[in-house]
Amino acid sequence: MLPLHSTSLLTVLDEEGIVLYESPSIERIYGYRQDDLVGEQVAEYFHPDDREKVIAAFQAVVTSEKETVEAVEYRHRRADRTYLWVESVASANPTPDGNYVVNTRDISTRKEIERHLQNTNERLEEFASVVSHDLRNPLNVAQGRLQLAQQDCESTHLADVETAHNRMKTLIEDLLTLSRVGKQISETEPIGLAPLCETCWQMVETADATLVIETDRHLRADRHRLRQLLENLVRNAIEHGGQNVTVTVGEIDSGFYVEDDGPGIPSDERSQVFEAGHSTTQGGTGLGLSIVKQIIEAHDWRVHLTEGSDGGARFEITSVEPA
Repeated sequence: MLPLHSTSLLTVLDEEGIVLYESPSIERIYGYRQDDLVGEQVAEYFHPDDREKVIAAFQAVVTSEKETVEAVEYRHRRADRTYLWVESVASANPTPDGNYVVNTRDISTRKEIERHLQNTNERLEEFASVVSHDLRNPLNVAQGRLQLAQQDCESTHLADVETAHNRMKTLIEDLLTLSRVGKQISETEPIGLAPLCETCWQMVETADATLVIETDRHLRADRHRLRQLLENLVRNAIEHGGQNVTVTVGEIDSGFYVEDDGPGIPSDERSQVFEAGHSTTQGGTGLGLSIVKQIIEAHDWRVHLTEGSDGGARFEITSVEPA
C-alpha cells in the first residue's frame, strides 16, 4: 500500500475496475458519501476524453510486474457533475484478495497555474511577433533611406545612424528569440559539437578572435536551439572580451564548456548575467545570455558561470545527454 498524503483519496478496485472501497476523504475531494461509488465501475466517472487513457493505465497495473506504475493525470466527475483534475498512482502488487490499491490526489490548483502560464506564454509570443513586425517595417524604410543618403553624401552622422539601425535590428531578433526559446524540447538528434561550433563561428562577426575546439563530443539536442546557444556565447565572448579574444570549447563530465581569455565577469555580477536586460557591455541588448539560459532549461541541462583558466568567463553546461 502506498503512503497517503493528507489530501489523498485511497481507493480499492478489483481487476475489472469495480470500486470496493473509498476512504472518507472522498466526501471532501469529490463530494460523494463514502459508500456512494462502491459497486460502481470507476471508469464511468472519468471524463470521456480521459477515459481510454486511464483504463489503459489501470490495465498496465494489472499486467505489470513492477511494484508501482507511473502516475496518470485525468479528470474525475464530482457529485455536482463538474470535473476535477486529479493524479492517481496504483500499486501493481494486488492485495491478498487480488484487488488493487489506488492513491489519488487533487492537482486542480497546479493545472490552473499551468493553464494561466500557457496563456501568458502564448500572449507573450503573439505580442513579440506583432511588435517585431511593427518595428521591422519602419526600420526597413529607414535603412533604405539611409543607403540612399550614403550614396549622396559622406558624413560620420550617417555611420552613427547605421549603428543605431543595426542595434535596433538585433533587439528585434533577440526579442523574437527570447519569446520562443523557452518552449520545452520535444525532439532531439545526435550532434557533433565541434562541427557545429565551426558553423556558428562563421555566422558571428568574430573580427580577429580565435576559436579553439578541444572536444570531439557528440550529444543529443535540438540543433537549431543549440546553434543559438553557441552563437550567443561566442558573441558574448567577443563583445565582452574584445576583438582579439580566444574562445575555447571543450568537454567536461556530463557536458561541455565555452571559455574566453577576456577580462572575465566579476563574481558579484555572475548571478545577474542571465537576467533579461542585464548587459555587461555598453551597447549590448542584455538578452543574449537570457536566451542561453532558456535554451539550457528547455533541454533540462544546467549552467554554471565561473572563471576560466586565463581569467576570462567560463560557461559550463552539464547534464547533457550523450549521443
